[in-house]
Order: sequence, then C-alpha cells, then structure tokens
Amino acid sequence: MTQPYPVSCTIFSPFRRLSIGSRKSQLALVQTYWVQEQLQKRFPDVSFEVHTMSTEGDKILDVALAKIGDKGLFTKELELGMLNQEIDFAVHSLKDLPTCLPEGLTLAAVTERENPADALVVHEKHKDNQIDTLPEGSVIGTSSLRRLAQLRHHFPHLTFKDVRGNLNTRLSKLDAGEYDALILAVAGLQRLGMGERIHQVLPTEISLYAVGQGALGIECRADDVEVLSVLQAIEHTSTRDRVLAERAFLRELEGGCQVPIGVHTQLNEDKLTLTGLVASLDGKRLVKDTVTGAAKEAERLGIQLAQNLRQQGAQEILEEIFKTVQRN
Repeated sequence: MTQPYPVSCTIFSPFRRLSIGSRKSQLALVQTYWVQEQLQKRFPDVSFEVHTMSTEGDKILDVALAKIGDKGLFTKELELGMLNQEIDFAVHSLKDLPTCLPEGLTLAAVTERENPADALVVHEKHKDNQIDTLPEGSVIGTSSLRRLAQLRHHFPHLTFKDVRGNLNTRLSKLDAGEYDALILAVAGLQRLGMGERIHQVLPTEISLYAVGQGALGIECRADDVEVLSVLQAIEHTSTRDRVLAERAFLRELEGGCQVPIGVHTQLNEDKLTLTGLVASLDGKRLVKDTVTGAAKEAERLGIQLAQNLRQQGAQEILEEIFKTVQRN
C-alpha cells in the first residue's frame, strides 16, 4: 500500500482528464461508475472518463476458473493498459487482484467495504429451506473452490456443480431449474440492486469469505504521484487495514483461485482480529486459526497467521492441491 499523499498538493491543469479502466461486466461497470462519481464530487474540475476492456476471465466462460489459472485472470489486460499509458488507473473487485502486482503498479486505494459474506440464493421450490435443511442431493452452483471446500466439509450430502457467467446468467440458470441454489457474494448482489434475492447470509462458521471480498481496489502506476494523491481521497482506512492483513495472509500462503483459502477480519478500535482457513479440495480436512494484534501491524498479523496454519497442517494440504493442479 502506498503512503497517503496530501490531496491539497495536487495541481491540475485546466480541463485535465483521467481515464479509468474497467472490465465490461455489469457489476464491474456499476463499481467503476461509483468510483467515478465519488472522485467527480471531490474533483469537479477534472474529467474522469471510463474505458472498458475485456479480460481473459471474461472471455473464457465454459471452463472452471481453477482449470485456467488464477494469475490476473480479471486484471492483466487492465494492468497492461496502465503500463502502456492507455489508462491512468483501474477499478477492481479486490478479491480478483493478485497479491503480487506487476512491477511499476501499486494498490493506490481501497474503498469502504460492503458486507463481505457469502449468500445463499435458492430456487423458488426451496424458499422454506436454509443451507442446512436443503434436501440431500440438492445441486448447489458455485465457481469458487473456497466455497466448494467449506460447503463440502459442512454438507457432504449436497451436490456441487460449477457455474460461470455474469450474475444475470447465473440467476437465469437457477430460475430455470438447472440448480437448486447458488452461492454468491452478498456485496455483488447488493451493488446490482438484487439484494432481495439473498435468501440467507451464510455465517462465518459455515463459510469464511475470500480475501478482499466486498472491497474495491484501485490500481495505478506507482510513480504517478498526481493520480495517487487523487485516489487517496476515497481511501477507507479501516477497510485498508483489514484487507492488508488478509492479502498478506494469502500472499504468505502463495494461494489464489486454485486454493481454498478463506478469511474473516474484525476491527475494534485499533485491535485487528484475523481468522484464516485452508481446506482440502474435498473438504475433508480443514485448518483454521485466529490472531489478534494492532491494526498498524496488519501485514505482520497476516504473515503470522499463515505461519501458524502451516505448522498446523496447511502446508501438506497446499502441497497436495498444487500437485493436483499440475496433474490437471
């Protein structure tokens, strides 16, 4: 994370324009237009223009994410755009942004987090059920190995099936009866005005969320002091502390989309509590622990938790997963 730059030190030329990079998906655009609006309010003399790009993850919709790799699936094209001076900064769902960024780029700001939890969305015929009362064999759609492993651990009697596509596509498949339920992010549903589809917010005892889930990460060139100072205007300090701990935890474990890693963070004044989990792909083994410390030492806490889990058996789980991925 970059150090804050005083916004007041920024001097803009008249009619200065800054270009914002975004994926083309409906959710990505809603998030990007929100960032655009927030910046426009704070800098009325600057023109913030949105430029859209298609990423590899947007183009490959018939293959499970875990089978096509996880390094920059939804960010690489946007990052190239920044490095090539085509755009000034990019808005990402922070959970999609790798913990190790390309040389020359930095995570400039993190916005206030929405509810990071996972949600159960059900077919009409299951409106009287919760996750723990769904009938045996019910087909649950998810494209996340993190969600899959945790749900397999708690509900081995359910059937799980991969689901890809944008939110409307997934919900259409659910409503058509292809699935009995879906597991989706609460934040995404709420941002798209679909909060009424949330049937149950899954408790952390069932599903720890993805690193950075619910927050937006804004990436820019590391040497662009002017843009860095602008983006600091929408930085949310407590969210930053939480996600710095989470991202340090993930980075220390060298995990990504192909590894079932979940987190939960709480901030009480200046005390940060971080819970993390590593699970086997089949959900039969699950290692979980919690650390607490000063928020200003967020990254150290993330590293400490990762080391704790390695000592408790996470290392063996990770090695088995990496071998499985290499074979496939």
